[in-house]
Amino acid sequence: MTDPICFYYGNGKLTELAGYPRVVLQPEFYKPEEIAFLKERGVQTLGYLTLSEDQGPPAVWQRAEKNPDWGGSFVHVGHPEWVAHVVGQARDAMAAGFDGLFLDTLNVELTYPEDVPHLLTLVAAIRAEAKPAYMLANRGFGMLPRLAELVDGVVFESFSARWTDDGYAPWPADVLEFHAQIAEQLLQLQLDLYALDYADTPGLTDFAVRRAHQFGMQCVVSDRALSRV
Repeated sequence: MTDPICFYYGNGKLTELAGYPRVVLQPEFYKPEEIAFLKERGVQTLGYLTLSEDQGPPAVWQRAEKNPDWGGSFVHVGHPEWVAHVVGQARDAMAAGFDGLFLDTLNVELTYPEDVPHLLTLVAAIRAEAKPAYMLANRGFGMLPRLAELVDGVVFESFSARWTDDGYAPWPADVLEFHAQIAEQLLQLQLDLYALDYADTPGLTDFAVRRAHQFGMQCVVSDRALSRV
């Protein structure tokens, strides 16, 4: 059975991607005619956007601190030039033919909680730019329930399983319980719900899929680099 969605951060593989109902892609890796190829085959394409981290060259909106896992610079989310930059990326993705957007790096309540209001304002600006396009948020729990009014779905990344320095593993029991509490909140909202978990064995994959289904989420399991199709 085909997964309900594919998160693929590589390029190409159009034939394989055409087998999914919905795909999340990096816009810079795909030409408009490639997006059109997928749309003609009934695939809903979502363009990736990062809202609180920047992988680009030094810029006025960047903070000195970087994400230790991926190396991108944290940003001042409310900086006017950052807002214009991200909204411009959203506009470009829609102009290239994407059906919607996938909003990533929304967990600012864990790093710079003072930026939560600015992030909500940025999501609202993207919503206004892209409406009525489909919008899918990755986590963003610090913005609930307001976030639910601005997006169509939420992805609970690493709901049950995670990548570590030594491979892949389930979360400890206390984290699983905390995640379950958040999942219960999500079930009260009128949103499409997905779990995106990381695993490399059948046992861990089965654990993640079964647990996601218990909380009303469709589950996708991939690797750390999201390179599986």
